[in-house]
Amino acid sequence: MTWHHPWLSLAGPESGDVVLLTPKSAGWEYCGLHVVRLEPGAMRTVSTGESEVFVLPLSGGLTIEVADASAPAVTETRLGLTGRASVFDRVTDFAYVGRDSLLRMISAHGAEVALPSARCERRRPPKYGAAPEVPVEVRGVGPATRQVTNFGTPGGWDHAERLMCCELITPPGNWSSYPPHKHDATDPCPVANEEIYFFRIAGPDGVSPSREGFGLHRTYTGPEHADAGLALIDETVEVRDGDVFCIPHGYHGPSAAAPGYPMYYLNVLAGAGERSMSFCDDPAHSWVRDTWAGTVPDPRCPVTSAIGRVTAATVVVDRSPP
Repeated sequence: MTWHHPWLSLAGPESGDVVLLTPKSAGWEYCGLHVVRLEPGAMRTVSTGESEVFVLPLSGGLTIEVADASAPAVTETRLGLTGRASVFDRVTDFAYVGRDSLLRMISAHGAEVALPSARCERRRPPKYGAAPEVPVEVRGVGPATRQVTNFGTPGGWDHAERLMCCELITPPGNWSSYPPHKHDATDPCPVANEEIYFFRIAGPDGVSPSREGFGLHRTYTGPEHADAGLALIDETVEVRDGDVFCIPHGYHGPSAAAPGYPMYYLNVLAGAGERSMSFCDDPAHSWVRDTWAGTVPDPRCPVTSAIGRVTAATVVVDRSPP
């Protein structure tokens, strides 16, 4: 079984369903991802069912209306999302929509929207997330430097029961999710999360997603996974724009951007326990962190902010994945 899903292999039955991955189709309990392409002026309605979701513009802007599924004729909230030209252009505003909701989306000029989701127990009210309030940090140093946009992570966004999300931008030639790490049911991990990577790869202009660019992604298991009765995974794959990789367990990393092609991925995580992105390094590679002392971050990071692309910045190093 492969956990890599190339572009359009997860397309849904409705027009505009670029990705439709449910917990059932993924073969697990909580995480899902729906990527929808909105045609100009065409209304699209999505039922959240048992899951809470984020409404994250990937390109374009849109207006959303939210209704309680038990009273669909009554609009609970109406929000405008400014959005962005592409995921490599700026940090976007977003929205949270609770389970048992009807989400109506419309875009005057067309948009592509990610709806990462997690099955949960309680319905929470809709809430708007402003782009200037999204924490943006730089992680790693040297060729392991990357931008992490924490729009939906614990501490950055606590209006969620299980759903956790962040965005990564990796400059051309750099590695993300390194050293390899895990957050699953094997020792000594404090939490176990399912995880989805949704990739976008920019073309030669560094901003517009393109299928000509590529990157690499690795996920694998160790002896402790076999001892726990978990399925063995050993995949190193080429990823291109629009690809999805599902991680039920095991070490993941690196996600490497080919020289010339910036890499973006949306991380979606959820699990049965506390809402936490705690991780454990692969002990075979954790020593690499000790070599980072005195090495400076790549000055190409951060790449974006709420006001646009960043040309230069003074950064603070965070040495943790993803």
